[in-house]
Amino acid sequence: MPLVSEAELVAGAIAGKLASFPTDTVPALAVRPDCAASIFAAKQRLPDKPLILMGATAADLWDYACGSDLERAAWASAVRNDWPGQLTLVLPAGSNVPPAVNPNDPSTIGLRVPDSDFARAILAATGPLATTSANRSGCAPLKTPEAIARAFPDALVLDVAVPPSSGVPSTVAKWTKAGWEILRHGGVAADSLPTI
Repeated sequence: MPLVSEAELVAGAIAGKLASFPTDTVPALAVRPDCAASIFAAKQRLPDKPLILMGATAADLWDYACGSDLERAAWASAVRNDWPGQLTLVLPAGSNVPPAVNPNDPSTIGLRVPDSDFARAILAATGPLATTSANRSGCAPLKTPEAIARAFPDALVLDVAVPPSSGVPSTVAKWTKAGWEILRHGGVAADSLPTI
């Protein structure tokens, strides 16, 4: 499939097609959450590697998490300085999260707002999308639209030069009753995350 414009990509993503666009880390492969199984098939990805939901704003994502008012206040505080940015929160999943986003543990969901104007413009138009890096499972992330289009011929790939990224992965922090558990160190310092 040839490279596409932003309007074509947005329309296709809304219709449930795979899409790829730049983020602040590496280019994403994305799809509507209810179509998440198509990413696992396209990437030949094992179900023990969950997808995350990316949104244009924090407000777009909170409905996908389930927690008390006190917990939600802690989560909002955690992202106040780091969204948009390289912080992924793994939170208790709301009932509206399709199990296919996290097949092995549908009780949790990863959420992130990327620090990328390209990505947020797309996500503002499509709503939150289930995402992962644009590469075959176990291979290095692909970095150009042309390489992504060759690897995923059925995906809609945004026809734009990929802006420089930090090269640093997002910090992944999982909420537990005892506070944050860091699953992966990355662009955000773990000790900056507040607790209840």
